[in-house]
Amino acid sequence: HPAVWLSHEAATLQGAAAHQFRSLRTLGLPIHPPAEPGREELGTLPDADLIIDALLGFGLSGPPSGPAARLITAANAHSAPVLAVDLPSGLDARTGEPYDPCIRADATLTLALPKTGLLAPAARPVIGELALTDIGIPAEVYDRIGVRVGPVFAERSIVRVGKSVSR
Repeated sequence: HPAVWLSHEAATLQGAAAHQFRSLRTLGLPIHPPAEPGREELGTLPDADLIIDALLGFGLSGPPSGPAARLITAANAHSAPVLAVDLPSGLDARTGEPYDPCIRADATLTLALPKTGLLAPAARPVIGELALTDIGIPAEVYDRIGVRVGPVFAERSIVRVGKSVSR
């Protein structure tokens, strides 16, 4: 029984985040808005078999704050395994610096190609097992930006990159 916790008001979401929100709403999933302004404690997340972290993305600059920081802290305190989508929320995608707070994932499923920061030694304690997944980017697009990927997804749509230290 999946449920979604937002770190931003739905009306402020843009681009891919807004599209994904509309998809989740169409599916009828329970969606919990961010905590009210001024509320300092989120409490705890309910029992779960898995926590999927997709709070913050590539554009993060500086430590998470507000509802996002509270959700990261709650997820890290939870007993369920954590799967980070693209990169753990709170990790700098370019440098690999884990801000405070930062998701401590058991596994990270990064999209298309690993972000530079995922390969940095500082990121190892928070990414868990790293895998990449095909999101349908044609080889010609990679070629245009000078990246040779070869047939990385020829046999599988998810490719294991390696195991790191997890929480």
